[in-house]
Amino acid sequence: MAFLRLFKTPKNQQFSYKPRYWDPKKEEAEERRMRIETLQNGGVEGIKTRLRGGFRQGAGGEAAGRYRNERVRKSNYSLVIIMVVLVIITYILYNVYMPELERMLG
Repeated sequence: MAFLRLFKTPKNQQFSYKPRYWDPKKEEAEERRMRIETLQNGGVEGIKTRLRGGFRQGAGGEAAGRYRNERVRKSNYSLVIIMVVLVIITYILYNVYMPELERMLG
């Protein structure tokens, strides 16, 4: 019996992992519903919740996101223009100075 156990390969350790499903849209809708209920109830807690939500969303809301996207687009455009200019300058310098370098070296 001990001889058979010597060649027996050990089995992998098994875990009882159960994946969970998370729906961010559903969670956001639930938070929004709770926030609206709190605001409708009014009082000091409603005011606190409204202020907290305003700070969380940030100044500007969706307009700030559009502004950022516009700035990123302009930045990318500028980067492409700079790269094209550098390639043109490199090409010109290569054509001007490469023949002289070849003549000097060989």
